[in-house]
Amino acid sequence: MEEREIFYESFDKSKIRAYLTGSKDGGVIVIHEIWGLNDNIKKIARMVAEEGYSGFAPQLYSRNEDVLTPSNIESVMRRVWSLPPQKRTDPNAYKEIYDQLDEKGKKVLELLVLNRGKLEEQMVKDLIKAYEYVTSSLSWRKVAAMGFCMGGGLAFQLATEVPLDGVIVFYGRNPQPIEAVEKIKGPILGLYAGEDPPILAGLPELIPAIIKYKKDFEMKIYPGAYHAFFNDSGRSYNKEAAEDAWERVKRFLKRVLS
Repeated sequence: MEEREIFYESFDKSKIRAYLTGSKDGGVIVIHEIWGLNDNIKKIARMVAEEGYSGFAPQLYSRNEDVLTPSNIESVMRRVWSLPPQKRTDPNAYKEIYDQLDEKGKKVLELLVLNRGKLEEQMVKDLIKAYEYVTSSLSWRKVAAMGFCMGGGLAFQLATEVPLDGVIVFYGRNPQPIEAVEKIKGPILGLYAGEDPPILAGLPELIPAIIKYKKDFEMKIYPGAYHAFFNDSGRSYNKEAAEDAWERVKRFLKRVLS
């Protein structure tokens, strides 16, 4: 299987590193979780290639790879996720965490928590440029996007910005504003964990928008599964749910990319 590292230029002239596997003229932009472009995401890109497509996985932390490492992220986010729900909107709670961190930890908290909206806007712009890169430099005729967790939300948002042929959302947040759903061109596959209250809380807003704008939408909720159930290197991995989800992904990709 052909695989290589490439760099593409983003909106601000930054060079974004990406992992490319497969040599077909159509494929999937694979969008990483909060951990960045790691072995798990590369594995998923290879799984896409094994199905007869190309996989393109950008490192959306390319500007801050020295700070946004998996170990740094885990160290900081463990503290954030340990906050009780009622404190997660309390600025004083984050100040307490911030004051306890070293310089790299403070930078991680600033990027991924305190200024998360700004970072996500930047990442969506990087993904728009990724779409332009695969359609121009790689001459892909058809393009889908698939994202996980943070990346699921980014994939969903990307579908409102460029004419994707399909989008796969693994436990990701809704596009913002929700009316942006109207702009989505291709079919949507939404895969959700039954034990994931923050993400499931968005579905009552999403479903009416899907109906209002008459979008092609397939959804599956896996009872008993937890957020990040597809990541077989994580603690929430659910083999049964992951295997069923991948079968759905394969059918979806055959439909939108063939």
